[in-house]
Amino acid sequence: MLEIFKRQRQRYVTVNPGSREMPDGLWVKCPRCNEIRFTGELGKQLKVCEKCGYHFRLSAPERIKITIDEGTFSEWDRDMMPVNPFGSSEYTDKLARACQNTGMNEAVVTGEGKLGGHRVVVAVMDTRFMMASMGTVVGEKITRAIEGARKKRLPLIIFAASGGARMQEGVLSLMQMAKTCAALSAFSEEGLLYISVLTDPTTGGVSASFAFLGDIILAEPGALIGFAGPRVIEQTIRQKLPEGFQRAEFLRQHGFIDAVVPRPRLKSTLAQILDLHRSE
Repeated sequence: MLEIFKRQRQRYVTVNPGSREMPDGLWVKCPRCNEIRFTGELGKQLKVCEKCGYHFRLSAPERIKITIDEGTFSEWDRDMMPVNPFGSSEYTDKLARACQNTGMNEAVVTGEGKLGGHRVVVAVMDTRFMMASMGTVVGEKITRAIEGARKKRLPLIIFAASGGARMQEGVLSLMQMAKTCAALSAFSEEGLLYISVLTDPTTGGVSASFAFLGDIILAEPGALIGFAGPRVIEQTIRQKLPEGFQRAEFLRQHGFIDAVVPRPRLKSTLAQILDLHRSE
């Protein structure tokens, strides 16, 4: 009988809420309210904290799963691999680790699918891969997605998330800003719809290029959005920034974006926009 009770006790895991050590993958701690949640339970809630509404970051596959109609997504340019233009061994190692840890070849997934029954082209950036920094392959895949949407005359949705340009690729990385903007200019001249969704964080060269060129710009609550980070700005201007500066709500209040949409309502909001803009 004692052996049975011992086996039952081994099924439970005790976690001290005050300790930083938690079983890997079983629990997650909300950085805003410090609530400790089961990972599986949080996933069912679209990774939004039930207590304080904090939006955890999503991977590209997770984003596609909750946004695109089931069974309709077809990925483009899956086999495109990043290059090491300057032969840095450190960069080669970082790329290898990023590929291994994420199962992805680069920091963006592009393709075509349906959203609310509407055919769309989407590009979803993934911060797990080198903080979704924009290198030559990221810029090329996004440009191809824009051009593909223009050729097929489909709406374009880009979920932006990035720490900025990929400095390991130097000026080649910065060139992607101009390339994506040029592709969007041609797309806009066709009178097609581009919806930009800003997620946490959207900074650097991505925020200074395609992220802010949407016909409609949405953002998730609490997302950090801007070119340089708040600490860099404060150190430069030697002034304290306003409360909530560079957060989605602050940008909405000052007219930089159109709406802040909680994740549980994002798909329905996008579907409604597509309904209003559909071609007869």
